Amino acid sequence: MKKFFLSLVVISQFAFAQFTDISIVKEIHTKDKGLVVSAHPLASEAGAKVMKMGGNAYDAVIATQYALAVVYPQAGNIAGGGFLVGVKNNGEKFTIDFRETAPEKSSRDMYLDKKGNANTDLSQNGRLAVGVPGSIAGFYATLKHANLPMEKLIQPAIDLAEQGFSITLKEANLLNYHMKSFAEHNKIKTIFQKSTPWKQGDLLIQKDLAETLKLIQKNGAKGFYEGKTAQLIIEEMKRGNGIITLNDLKNYKVVERKPITFNYKGTEIVSMPLPSSGGILLAQMLKMSGYENLEKYQQNSTKAVQIMVEAERRSFADRAEYMGDPDFIKDQTAMLISDEYLKNRWKTFSFDSATPSAEVGKIIPQPKESTETTHISIIDKEGNAVAVTTTLNGLYGSQVVVAGAGFLLNNEMDDFSVKPGVPNMFGAVGGEANAIKPGKRMLSSMTPTIVMKNSKPYIIVGTPGGTTIPTSVYQSIVNIIDFKLSPNMAVNAPKFHHQWLPETVLTEKNFPEATISDLEKKGYIIEKTSQIGRTELIIIDDDGNAVAVADGRGDDSVAAE
Repeated sequence: MKKFFLSLVVISQFAFAQFTDISIVKEIHTKDKGLVVSAHPLASEAGAKVMKMGGNAYDAVIATQYALAVVYPQAGNIAGGGFLVGVKNNGEKFTIDFRETAPEKSSRDMYLDKKGNANTDLSQNGRLAVGVPGSIAGFYATLKHANLPMEKLIQPAIDLAEQGFSITLKEANLLNYHMKSFAEHNKIKTIFQKSTPWKQGDLLIQKDLAETLKLIQKNGAKGFYEGKTAQLIIEEMKRGNGIITLNDLKNYKVVERKPITFNYKGTEIVSMPLPSSGGILLAQMLKMSGYENLEKYQQNSTKAVQIMVEAERRSFADRAEYMGDPDFIKDQTAMLISDEYLKNRWKTFSFDSATPSAEVGKIIPQPKESTETTHISIIDKEGNAVAVTTTLNGLYGSQVVVAGAGFLLNNEMDDFSVKPGVPNMFGAVGGEANAIKPGKRMLSSMTPTIVMKNSKPYIIVGTPGGTTIPTSVYQSIVNIIDFKLSPNMAVNAPKFHHQWLPETVLTEKNFPEATISDLEKKGYIIEKTSQIGRTELIIIDDDGNAVAVADGRGDDSVAAE
């Protein structure tokens, strides 16, 4: 396969058009250099480039996210939202919650018809599905931890949008698959639509998006939340049944929250608190499986998988009943991750058979988010670490592109409980804790996580995958700490997932058949799936040697400073 290195400088469209394949680097070993792992090689290179210019990990994560909005439009975004977990080299730990919020005109029953039936098409597609975007506000909240001005951090994305880049085979296939949806949900033709099918190597030039990015470069966050861009968003709302207003945009605020932290076998885990369920679930799963001395067993052996599945089952039952936006519900995190509570939860575990899900929680399964999120893991040469997970929710979000502005809008409203007892787009339903209210943040499973050892970053990890996110992060951590796998195997070994309801345990197609057979004999229902998540992992040892691994399941790639 022909490969080449593509630097992020302004070069001619002719030069870009020559490139038919992007150099995808899956693993890098280094010391005293910054590392970026993301879903796309050009985005990883953008982050590495700004570190070479004197930026730190937080500069890099901003630049990488902007670049993903250009080169990875199915999940990278400027009109979605996400969560950031950071640990500075001085020991400071912080999180930034830039999750989308429900518009002020939203209501608990906004997706119900006159008979009280849920119309999930409205929560999943088109303009009514859009939550108030948080991404740009999140980038600016991150900026205070960075070294460089935003004008420099956004420039690689502007170059990529304006000059164009060659799409990969996976990107071409996705665009072709969604061509009908783009036509259905946009009244003005989008840049993603063309008369002939997309193919690998085609040049994608996004002039409108470049102009939007330039407005942000010139005017700051107001270049998105106010002025021309905001007006274009409102005009797009009016082309359908959208309800986001100029006030919604102007009044959006990020929230800086205290990370959820807990100890696990000589390490300190730093993860995201509510309204992400990820940190709580991770704490519950690690603590419960710890009661069985997981390190005694072999990775993906029957007993190891059974322990982990049952920890997942009990944790996800709690997610449905207790978890939501902490500004709108009683935050019961302390109780949920306490040993007293979890040891009691674990009393019903038995190696003899599967625990029926009805025995561990009220039958109100949680929403299952889209698997099309994206994650970035970064360490810089000074030892600053950052993990950020961001999303539009479904592939290409609501499928709606803001005409004249060139960016996709999220369909994040579907992550609320549209109606308790009614499945969302991914077949799961939710309870009252995650009901729609104006200004509320929808519950998430995103789990950006940093593991500390001897007070320094040891593991930086995260993944897309909806409700499979916490279980994939969980598996990655125990693969390293308990099962002593190499970084590459920790990422690429076959994964499994259970989320309480449905009763099914998902396994990747290459999962060990002997383990599947043994689990079925114990009463587990196994369903095979093509892939689970796309983990981005960095590991730093006690001597400062770092290994970064990009998941082999996609176009994910590593770049070094």
